Amino acid sequence: MNRKVIILHNKYKISGGEDAVVKQESLLLKKNGDLIDVHYLDNNVINGFLVKVLVLIQTPFVCFTKKTIDKLIVNKLKPSVIHVHNYFPLLSPSIFYTIKREKIPVVHTLHNYRSVCPTALLMFDGKIEERSVKKTCWWAVRKKVYRNSAIGTFALCCMIELHKKLGTWHNKVDAFIALTEFSRDKFIEAGWPANKIYVKPNFIVDKFNGAKSVDKKGGFAVYVGRLSEEKDIVTLLKSWQNINFPLKIIGTGPLKHLVTHSGDPNIEYLGKLPSEQVIDWVKDAEFLVLPSICYEGFPMVLVEAMCCGTPSIVSKLGSMEEIISHGKTGLHFEAGNSDDLSLKVNNLIENKALLATMAYNARQEYLAKYTPEINYQQLMTIYQHAIANAAQESTAQENAAQEK
Repeated sequence: MNRKVIILHNKYKISGGEDAVVKQESLLLKKNGDLIDVHYLDNNVINGFLVKVLVLIQTPFVCFTKKTIDKLIVNKLKPSVIHVHNYFPLLSPSIFYTIKREKIPVVHTLHNYRSVCPTALLMFDGKIEERSVKKTCWWAVRKKVYRNSAIGTFALCCMIELHKKLGTWHNKVDAFIALTEFSRDKFIEAGWPANKIYVKPNFIVDKFNGAKSVDKKGGFAVYVGRLSEEKDIVTLLKSWQNINFPLKIIGTGPLKHLVTHSGDPNIEYLGKLPSEQVIDWVKDAEFLVLPSICYEGFPMVLVEAMCCGTPSIVSKLGSMEEIISHGKTGLHFEAGNSDDLSLKVNNLIENKALLATMAYNARQEYLAKYTPEINYQQLMTIYQHAIANAAQESTAQENAAQEK
């Protein structure tokens, strides 16, 4: 039975992995006949000081979102589910109140931790920071964690703490999608409803038509991602001083200069490349390195690597540790420890048999967990849970009203 699904998403000014995931998921639903509309909001409309101030003031609870939903429903689309991805900053969590007033089941994907902490990454000053999970997020205002702005951080804290107090996440959303068990556990620790959080990873379309293995040229390692503090480019570059093996670095960001001026003959900077070229480099690499020191949500590059039959060496931290099985589809190293990373890389380079086994295992892991077909079934199951949860809550409210 097909579902009639509307997707809502506030796009980012600089398109990234989350926008790509929403696009892929929308195409998957459209292909299977479930999608009836995708409603995008664009941050590029936020121009000028006064507009930015207005958005910040409205961030805790934006009341005009009813117009957005009315537009979709008055047009007789009559969705069976509305799936919300990013709502910040043009919608805010008030979107869930509007949807629930219309008695439509709603699903929300938790791509990051912004609804718990203004940092969005549970990271500050180069370290994991979980005060917002364990207590409140007001500490962040003095630290100006959101774009170095006390006003912006205060607006976000108001949003987080207000909806925590109102019980928004318990009462106004029928099902949440966490990308990993690690992420699910963090939201539960922060007080979110465990019975409504379901795990569904990201996926990509198979580039190799179901083949059991993928041929590769080899002879180099690859890093793909933003060149920034949380990705720990510093540790990556430091570790490579003790590694005699070519490394291709793809991406751009504030720490680009560290890469371009590294002076290491084994490191080649390829810059920012189109996604098709990125996949080609990942496919031909012996292995991928992801040295992040933050709690990654669900790095798409790891799914791309597994699809290509490319093992990954990742920080033993958060979701990365969960996605990559140590000794099976890649290796773990101690986050921020360049010596440990050097050791793991050199061991893998010297062990061609293990490298070949991991490459095969990585491809099988993709085929078993991360194909569109598998993801579609997981998504439909979650939609069914949302519909059932919404019906159960509606019945409970009606019974309570009758008792009064």
